[in-house]
Amino acid sequence: MDESSLHFFRQLLETPSPSGYEQPVQKLIREWAGEFADEVRTDVHGNVIATLNPSGKPRILLDGHCDQIGMMVQYIDDNGFLYCLPIGGWDVQILLGQKVTVWSAGGPIPGVIARKATHLLTEDERRKIPEFHELWIDIGATNGEEARGLVAIGDPATCELGMRTIRGQLVSGVKMDNTSGLFVVFEALKRLKGKKIDASVHVVSAVQEEIGLRGAQTAAYGVDPDLAIAVDVTHATDCPTIDKRSNAVVGLGKGPVLFRGPNINPVMFRRIQEISREKTLPVQIKGANRGTSNDTNVIQLVRGGVGTACLGIPNRYMHSPVEMISLTDLDTAASLIAAFVESVRNGDDFTP
Repeated sequence: MDESSLHFFRQLLETPSPSGYEQPVQKLIREWAGEFADEVRTDVHGNVIATLNPSGKPRILLDGHCDQIGMMVQYIDDNGFLYCLPIGGWDVQILLGQKVTVWSAGGPIPGVIARKATHLLTEDERRKIPEFHELWIDIGATNGEEARGLVAIGDPATCELGMRTIRGQLVSGVKMDNTSGLFVVFEALKRLKGKKIDASVHVVSAVQEEIGLRGAQTAAYGVDPDLAIAVDVTHATDCPTIDKRSNAVVGLGKGPVLFRGPNINPVMFRRIQEISREKTLPVQIKGANRGTSNDTNVIQLVRGGVGTACLGIPNRYMHSPVEMISLTDLDTAASLIAAFVESVRNGDDFTP
């Protein structure tokens, strides 16, 4: 991965994109994709679709969702504290003590999520996991009138954004899910620029995955692909307490995860696996015994059906403010996807 790509990855991580509020990150995607794609458009749902070789065959969709989990302001009390609804799936315990940002029309507003000091908690309160509606954001307002002048009902909030470098090519941040997959598909677009390919490639920054795989469904319907690869994060199991019998052996820095199962076209699976061996691009294999919980699930079912494959970027501590991935896994995944696209010829049969 070169310096310009790493800078772009960092920019994506520093830009808010809770489901339904993806416009800032989509602006970045349009600017980046415009350097490498023949066409870039945004559909009415908000998906950004960058196309390379638009008249080619077959039509290949590369999908990464751009949205992150977050919060939505629902109530402001008379003391100026904000109460929120979750956007996507949170472990409430992990939010206590977090720095957050409310993304208001007037600009970002810093705040914190906390509760009363441990000295003041009763024994029952110490044992109880709070409900989401019991948490509040403190933005330092002196009263409700001041807070309501700064924040509107429906404004999104996120944990503090950014990227922290860890040892061994590992990085940590609040929105590795799914900045990782989003970056990979657009990095693959960059690597395909100038290559001789038969296929028409449609790279999608899909919205609203975290609230029901919504953007991928509408984008895939519009693109009408023959083949598709969705890239998301998947659980790394190389940390304590995770049962590998049900979650497989998945480690950071050992390559992206190539899924296998009923959601996955077996011909595509074999082709990608063969390319990984030929190009010495390591992959890890994981079974998916049903429709995946990511965009692959809905893309496969669009129109008359789509040949789908799924790559997962190993991610420790998913849906937390300290998600951790390996930069080498991103690089490998982008190279693998680009090599697959280059291998596809007009007339190749992917019928199982």
